[in-house]
Amino acid sequence: MGYLKSVLFVLVMIIGVGAPLMVEAQLGIVGNLLSLIKIQGTVFCTANGNIGINATATPIFPNASVQLRCGNGNIVSTTTTNNMGTFSILLNPSEFLVSLIAERCNIVVTTPLSNCNATLPSIGGLLSRMDFAGKTVEGLINMLNVVPNEFQYLESL
Repeated sequence: MGYLKSVLFVLVMIIGVGAPLMVEAQLGIVGNLLSLIKIQGTVFCTANGNIGINATATPIFPNASVQLRCGNGNIVSTTTTNNMGTFSILLNPSEFLVSLIAERCNIVVTTPLSNCNATLPSIGGLLSRMDFAGKTVEGLINMLNVVPNEFQYLESL
């Protein structure tokens, strides 16, 4: 009886480990549909939108309008930072390539910096190129993570 339980346990383990691999192989292109490109970052209330030298003392920029602009400035997506200064944009990888987003797209903060600090400029905004930051899995979804690499202030956007 103990031998039969051991064999049954081994079979269950083989099926449990092998089933996800078989499902992924069978899903093929459908497996790719279970992916998203996630562009996420934090905007800080500083002259350049980046975290300061003393990270804990750097104020964040809540309620800032954030755009994903690609090519010749075409607006692909728009969002707003939350009360922690973070934003997130999700894109379908069947419509966008991560490499092209990193090469040809920018994150643009169009809300004037004076909205979070009256001593900062009331014209212009922030712009950042992006970098691929790796893959993560959230539930059944594969996330291709893209992040702003460093904001810079521009008088005109």
